[in-house]
Amino acid sequence: MAKGYWIVCYRSVSNPAALAEYAKLAGPAIQAGGGRFLVRGTPAKTFERGLDQRTVVIEFDSLEDAIKTYESSAYQAALKVVQGAAERDVRFVAGAS
Repeated sequence: MAKGYWIVCYRSVSNPAALAEYAKLAGPAIQAGGGRFLVRGTPAKTFERGLDQRTVVIEFDSLEDAIKTYESSAYQAALKVVQGAAERDVRFVAGAS
């Protein structure tokens, strides 16, 4: 079974304090769902119209596990904290098999 990846790019952050509170709630919720943080930070270098945006990549054992974790009540509680505090692009992608 292919792994699943939850990928987030932050287009903008208007409330860093709310983002920090979100992280306190989201991290444990994601880890409880089996997520492993692979990338957290801004690009060291961008090419080909790449954007200098904070990027987070989380690996799960399956795409289904990633989506189930996003939809969990624990993560949804965290998501309420970050709404209006950051503009994000959130994607779920199956790993290459």
